[in-house]
Amino acid sequence: MFKTTVVIGAVLVALWEPARADNAPVVVDTTLVEQAVARGAIVWDVRSEEEFKRGHIPGAVNMDDVLVELREASTEDYVPAPQLEKKIGDAGIDLDQEIVVYGAKAGPSAYFAQLTLRYLGADKVSVYHGGMDDWRAAGKQVSTQTSPRPAVTLKARLRPEMLISTRELIGRLDKPDVQILDVRTAREFNGEDIRALRGGHIPGAVNIPYEANWVDPDTPRKLARKQVGNKDGMNLKPVDDLRKLYGGLDPDKETIVYCQSGNRATETYGVLQMLGFKHVKLYDTSWLGYGNTFDAPVENVTYFNVARVNGTLNQLQTRIDALEAEIEQLKSQLPKKP
Repeated sequence: MFKTTVVIGAVLVALWEPARADNAPVVVDTTLVEQAVARGAIVWDVRSEEEFKRGHIPGAVNMDDVLVELREASTEDYVPAPQLEKKIGDAGIDLDQEIVVYGAKAGPSAYFAQLTLRYLGADKVSVYHGGMDDWRAAGKQVSTQTSPRPAVTLKARLRPEMLISTRELIGRLDKPDVQILDVRTAREFNGEDIRALRGGHIPGAVNIPYEANWVDPDTPRKLARKQVGNKDGMNLKPVDDLRKLYGGLDPDKETIVYCQSGNRATETYGVLQMLGFKHVKLYDTSWLGYGNTFDAPVENVTYFNVARVNGTLNQLQTRIDALEAEIEQLKSQLPKKP
């Protein structure tokens, strides 16, 4: 299953051995990243090209924002497998090598990239949860130089068992050996925050927002209010706390994880793997697809109010028109140039 050698915060998590056949750590810390780099591991920075150019781990590769590059713009589902192979191969990322993926601290995008690589057939893939924030905080060298790797030709060894479709999910509703985990906010889960044609949640789903994996889920808001000066609250909780958090779930059952578009859910997917859950599946289409599938049953169902949105837009347009008229009036009152 896993072993623990350190007993504090994110470092503890970084040293777990996951319940995976390849025995590669799901999450690594700064020290383990340095060791991986020394072994010649590929380091993939999944942030935008602009962020990458401002500073990254020396030797890291980048293909711009992974959520833009590897997903369809309209559905936010994966692009077809041949496109995944080409984009990842063109970046020089070899599925047969050791790979460390990182982004901003606690950013789900790194977990999304990790899951993508494993779905394509990679085994030795780890996430640097602390990301660029921890790297800088540790005083490690930061580079602004690009170090592209030679392109490689990938041949995916797809693992379809890692993902589940909408129809497959609907067929599993009410199955006693299946549990569904919704990692969105409570407002999304309750249908108050509607991000598809319908709001609500999949019947029988348990709501544990993905931020609950962190030491302090309120850290982003505290940062915005300048109540804290760093992102330490976004470290993963110690193992015992994570076990309690998911104590109501059975690690031997098939566990389907979803969010709005499949991104946030990948972080919880990784945490469940570390906790020894044996049959975790990502519902990648997530609520964006499910909420728009009208024959899919929904609990706490609400509906997107088009008339209300149009009314709000009309009010905003009226206000914009009035402001533009005021600006033109002020311009007309300015002294004319000789």
